[in-house]
Amino acid sequence: MSVWLCAASVWYPRRRMALSVDIQRLVQTMPKIELHLHIEGSLEPEMVFALAAKNSIELPYASVDALRAAYEFADLQSFLDIYYAGTQVLCTESDFYDMTRAYLVRAAADNVVHTEIFFDPQSHTSRGVPMGTIIGGIRRALDDGKKEFGISSEMILCFLRHLSEEDAEQTLEAALPFKKHFIGVGLDSGERGNPPSKFERVFKKARDAGLRAVAHAAEEGPASYITEALDLLHVTRIDHGVRCTEDDNVVTRLVREQIPLTVCPLSNVKLRVFDTMRDHNIKALLDRGLCVTVNSDDPAYFGGYIGANFESMCDALPITRADLIKLGENAARASYADEARKAELLRLVQSI
Repeated sequence: MSVWLCAASVWYPRRRMALSVDIQRLVQTMPKIELHLHIEGSLEPEMVFALAAKNSIELPYASVDALRAAYEFADLQSFLDIYYAGTQVLCTESDFYDMTRAYLVRAAADNVVHTEIFFDPQSHTSRGVPMGTIIGGIRRALDDGKKEFGISSEMILCFLRHLSEEDAEQTLEAALPFKKHFIGVGLDSGERGNPPSKFERVFKKARDAGLRAVAHAAEEGPASYITEALDLLHVTRIDHGVRCTEDDNVVTRLVREQIPLTVCPLSNVKLRVFDTMRDHNIKALLDRGLCVTVNSDDPAYFGGYIGANFESMCDALPITRADLIKLGENAARASYADEARKAELLRLVQSI
């Protein structure tokens, strides 16, 4: 049995829901558009162990259960420490293909119709993995996913903000020969001490090359990081952004300009941005007119893929049918799909 099938056979159990029949059915059947998914964050423990055995890599955990038990995080950095350790098992193009395909199997089960995935090449090139190996494996799986599941897709190359801008520039140069395979650049990893302004030059180079721009901001960093990302990096989407409410001027701007926020509810709770899902502000943001969307971030680590994020959110918050449609419309309009596909995505959402 191939690695991805082994991984795909293990699913997170979904807890009993206290939803109305209508909302529960809608959550399960509505077409979903995912705009914030770190593909390396979809590596399930079973696949980590399978790839480690395949590539003769020794893991610091005795078993799959021991690794999964380590998925209790105090903050973003404690998650990143395990996340980067997990990426060490990805060595060949087939590894990146298998990882991506395993995600697509789950996405198809959640009725995802379009996905825009982040990938972190610096986690791999620093170990000697060629850029073409990384991009080639992911892109090939996404192309096969379009044929098999009908899921359209885009790729976004992310820079690790805890590393230098010079390292990011070298990464961009190495990736540009493969530019036809990805549509934009992003900024992820630990926000603390790494403001968007640190990467102003490399984002300009990426935009000059015709690439879109997004950035993580105001997850653990302040609301001012959103302003920096918009004004200095000229991003067109903000990833997370939930701390925007710390500054009314930022909220007003986000509403006025309809800047999309790619919110990840389960991730925010798992990383202690909010104590519980009932404390999450996504419903309040939606009610204030912000262009919020629902996504899964790093689902293997945070307890669920996009369907589970919708379910948990709806179970804890007074989300209505109109809210779900609006969230879907926001995601369709915020996507980087071409205009024809974007119109098709909107029609799919509005037909539910």
